Amino acid sequence: MGALARREQRLAYTMLLPTFLVVFGVVLIPLLANFWISFKPVQLGDLRAATMLANEQLRPRPKVAGESVVLRYRIRNSSQQDPISGVTMRDALPFGLSLNLSDERCSLNENELFCDFGSIAAGGRFNLEIPATVDQNYLDSGERPRDSKAVFTGNSRNVLTSSEFTLDNFRRIFASDEFWAVLRVSLYYTIFGTLGALVLGLFAAQILNTAFKGRNVLRGLFLFPYVAPVIAVAFAWVLLLDAGPGGTLNAMLMQMGTIDGPVNFLGQRYIPISIFGFTINFPMALTTVIAFEAWRYFPLSFLFILARMQSISTDMYEAAEIDGATPLQQFWYLSLPQLLGILSVLFLLRFIWTFNKFDDIFLLTGGAAGTRTLTVDVYEQAFAVSNLGAGAAVAVVVFFVLLFFALIFFKFSPQDDG
Repeated sequence: MGALARREQRLAYTMLLPTFLVVFGVVLIPLLANFWISFKPVQLGDLRAATMLANEQLRPRPKVAGESVVLRYRIRNSSQQDPISGVTMRDALPFGLSLNLSDERCSLNENELFCDFGSIAAGGRFNLEIPATVDQNYLDSGERPRDSKAVFTGNSRNVLTSSEFTLDNFRRIFASDEFWAVLRVSLYYTIFGTLGALVLGLFAAQILNTAFKGRNVLRGLFLFPYVAPVIAVAFAWVLLLDAGPGGTLNAMLMQMGTIDGPVNFLGQRYIPISIFGFTINFPMALTTVIAFEAWRYFPLSFLFILARMQSISTDMYEAAEIDGATPLQQFWYLSLPQLLGILSVLFLLRFIWTFNKFDDIFLLTGGAAGTRTLTVDVYEQAFAVSNLGAGAAVAVVVFFVLLFFALIFFKFSPQDDG
């Protein structure tokens, strides 16, 4: 490599450095932090480090100069688990308040009180009472001890930055039968939700690739599920599928005589269905959220597939039509091979996004009735159970599942020759 090429290479790396820093800050740092927390025995309450708290009072309230009072500090350790060592307190007192110090732990420098309390046990609390007198300056100034907040210093254990690590979070989730059931639901939801969005998008693109009056308007309407706020469309689906008297779909089906009573589409885990004399338990709630997933995100597939279709030369279709090929044959032998590349990319993107999807399921079912996925499990472990370490461990599992899928995809995915 010549000197000019090396200079160009250094210049290229220098120009790309801001991009690398942004990617590192936005993506890698949170990812590494999640891995770090997954090996920590950390609860939600551990995020608030142990601190010293004080309630300062002057009793009784002085009314005349020379009156004797007591400056009282009610001091406690906020943590019930971690002690605090090297505890000191500084507090600026109002002028005109004269302390009669007898506690060896405290000293007074002009109007600043300093106390060294040493180590305070977990949950420890005590009162510091200092006799004092007030003069006329104190009464005239209007300043009170509470106007200046006591400042504490000390050292306490921080579970996030300590050298304590554990595999208990992973042992707990892998030993639970519930985890494997949630993993199966996640894969079922992701695979069928992704395939549903792709099939609907392919179908819509095939229809709207043909010229007809009003096609542009219809294309715009097909984008509505994707651009509409998720909270609005989720609420609309909840109203439509409600099992109560206000459920539109249930009312229509009962009026047509299709069902005898209302069906709880979003709250019923299974519904028995007879097929060829066999009764199977159909996953009603899970299928409903999959249908919502396919409906909401098929416009993205529709846009990509339609753009790829419009780049295909029409000469092949004209030749195939002359040779007598049916529309289905044209689609199978001409269109589909040209679309395999974009379909594979869409499948990868939709698989990753669907596997990480949280808001749709949470808004529709809250993860109940057999719709709990790994992302919902991350939320429940971290915030409902307050076990941040277990929640981070589940998130790490999600990362490795998606990484494994991406590696398999890139190894075996078809290439777009168009």
